[in-house]
Amino acid sequence: MTRQYRITLLPGDGIGPEIMTVTVAVLKAIAPEFDLQFEFTEALIGGSAIEATGNPLPEATLKTCKNSDAVLLAAIGGYKWDNLPRHQRPETGLLGLRAGLDLFANLRPATILPQLIDASSLKREVVEGVDIMVVRELTGGIYFGQPKGIFATETGEKRGVNTMAYTEAEVDRIARVGFETAQKRGGKLCSVDKANVLDVSQLWRDRVVLLAAEYPKVELSHLYVDNAAMQLVRAPKQFDTIVTGNLFGDILSDAAAMLTGSIGMLPSASLGAPGKPGVFEPVHGSAPDIAGQDKANPLAQILSAAMMLRYGLDQPEAAEKLEKATSKVLDDGYRTGDIMSPGCKLVGCQEMGEVLLKAL
Repeated sequence: MTRQYRITLLPGDGIGPEIMTVTVAVLKAIAPEFDLQFEFTEALIGGSAIEATGNPLPEATLKTCKNSDAVLLAAIGGYKWDNLPRHQRPETGLLGLRAGLDLFANLRPATILPQLIDASSLKREVVEGVDIMVVRELTGGIYFGQPKGIFATETGEKRGVNTMAYTEAEVDRIARVGFETAQKRGGKLCSVDKANVLDVSQLWRDRVVLLAAEYPKVELSHLYVDNAAMQLVRAPKQFDTIVTGNLFGDILSDAAAMLTGSIGMLPSASLGAPGKPGVFEPVHGSAPDIAGQDKANPLAQILSAAMMLRYGLDQPEAAEKLEKATSKVLDDGYRTGDIMSPGCKLVGCQEMGEVLLKAL
């Protein structure tokens, strides 16, 4: 039987529409082989939504996303919106999407592809074989805690406030995702916090330690976030799965991404409750400086679609097909500008899509 899936497309800003076009073509190409049928609906988010509606996350967009099986997001933001009030900026739309879909777990892989190992800024012996999954809590912590804002003190001086807060339930559900992810990988989980100075981190560590008894096959360790950042660049192969809070995860996942040499190659998945739509997106930005020039690298968007197939739609065979095709075009020497190296063939976004279709 043909399985039908409703996919909401959020091309967003900058290079987003270009890489989304390539990705949709690839998904349409593999669908018949796996008896899949995709119903694509495009919606506005970020700067494009601001231009059209004045709102970075229109209510119609959130409603469409909630009624879909998965959401494929490209990129948001750009220089032209940087000076807007915070509640009108593109990034506020992304935070609203995560909160609106209750996407509490962000999975960010950082895997060294053998074809691109020399693109890393670190020595080959340091990064060769690195395969890390960062599990980041996404809807709590300092980005969402209350109170927050800029307030006037009794003397009239302005004071900026953000509150880092987690409940036991919030820690427990992201810790479970961390333990279960580690079980499917190398069986090692490192919980990152700042329990030596933050009470909220002490609660985090206490809950993670308590839950560890339910996962006896997972080796649990703990690091303070400053040490974790140092270890990521000193000896990254020690890590398998990392679980951490929103702020720390935001920083560490980007640091882990750059071990691979290019943030343009990395996908991510943001997941909520089982049966609810997740959001799948590349970790790179909208790159407005190259938008519309056919220079964008679509591979992270393609790999995000593979994560959508695997984690969002339970279609691992189709996901593997996309991943192998991506590896094939790299083996054949095709490169966009961000990952170009001597002896390879420079291609644009559209041509990379064409060679991917041939590889499929």
